[in-house]
Amino acid sequence: MNRQDTQDAKKEVRSEPDAELDRLAHWVIGAALEVHRTLGPGFLEAVYEEALCVELSLRRIPFARQVPIGVDDKGNLVGQARMDLVVDSQLVVQLKATECIAAIHVAQVLSYLKTARLRLGLLITFNVAVVRTGVRRVVHSP
Repeated sequence: MNRQDTQDAKKEVRSEPDAELDRLAHWVIGAALEVHRTLGPGFLEAVYEEALCVELSLRRIPFARQVPIGVDDKGNLVGQARMDLVVDSQLVVQLKATECIAAIHVAQVLSYLKTARLRLGLLITFNVAVVRTGVRRVVHSP
């Protein structure tokens, strides 16, 4: 990266997702809050994933679970990953059962967004006293 690239990167303005995508994220966060309210912290990630899927279904929010995504390098498939949830074909939701969100978790969601060519992801950890503190929006601006 040269000096001009660095200056251009500093000038880049990250555009926020549109209102419809924001509304969808709000609904998913509401569902996650309900799951945390009923279960609380302390379970494994798989339990929260199942409970969130039940809650999304009850709210009639469409989603796909454990969505495979191919990792491509120069036209070659070099690996596969699985996104926990993709809501309404446009929102990546990655679930954790950790005490805090680490930089590697954010990088994981950002990689999924880039590879899937999507704009917004939610990273949600349930092993916190208040789930609102365990929600991180991750925006990919292509």
